Amino acid sequence: MQKVPEANIWDQRYATDSYVYGTQANDFLHSVVERMPNNAKVLCLAEGEGRNAVYLAERGHRVVAVDASRVGLDKAQRLAEQRQVRIECAIVDLAAYDLGTQDWDVIVSIFVHLPPSVRRKLHRQVVAGLRPGGLFILEAYRPEQLRYATGGPPVAELMMNLEDLQQELDGLAWLHAAELDREVNEGQLHHGVGAVVQLLAQR
Repeated sequence: MQKVPEANIWDQRYATDSYVYGTQANDFLHSVVERMPNNAKVLCLAEGEGRNAVYLAERGHRVVAVDASRVGLDKAQRLAEQRQVRIECAIVDLAAYDLGTQDWDVIVSIFVHLPPSVRRKLHRQVVAGLRPGGLFILEAYRPEQLRYATGGPPVAELMMNLEDLQQELDGLAWLHAAELDREVNEGQLHHGVGAVVQLLAQR
C-alpha cells in the first residue's frame, strides 16, 4: 500500500469548516504567556489551524506559524483576519526545516508529535535557535495517553516524557516541568482526560 504523505493526512483532517482543535489557545500556553517578553519574535511549530499563533499575535507578539498542511495554514490566516491580527505562515517539513541560530525569543511546541529521530534533531535546533534568555514552551502527550484515547498519536514512540526531553534539550534551563493527567478540551480531537508533559525552559 502506498504511504500517504503526512501533509496530505493533515490536509484531509483540516478540510472542514470547523476548527478541529478549536480556536482558543492551548491551556498551558495560556498559563505561561505572561512570562514571555514584550513584542517577542515567536515561532509556532506544527501550528495547524492557528489557534496559538493568533492568540500570541493578539498579545502583540510577532508570530511565525509553520506547518506541513497548506489547508491548516489557510485556516490560520482566516482566523487571524477574523481577529484582526497578522501572522506569518510557512509550509515546511519539520524533518528538513532550519530554525536558524539565535533567531527566536520564544519557540512554541503544542502537541507536536514526530518520529523520535526527527524530534531529537528538531529539539537540538530549538536550543540553537533560541536567543540568550529565550523561552521554549512545550506541551505534549506522554505514552500513558494511550489508555485514555482522547487525542494524540496512536503509538507510544511519537509521545514524550521528561526524561527524554532532558536529554534532547540539553543546554536549556527548566523553569517549569511536569508530567500530569489533566482535562484537555481543545476542539473535537482533544477532548477528555489526557496524560501530558509540560515544559517551560530558557536558553
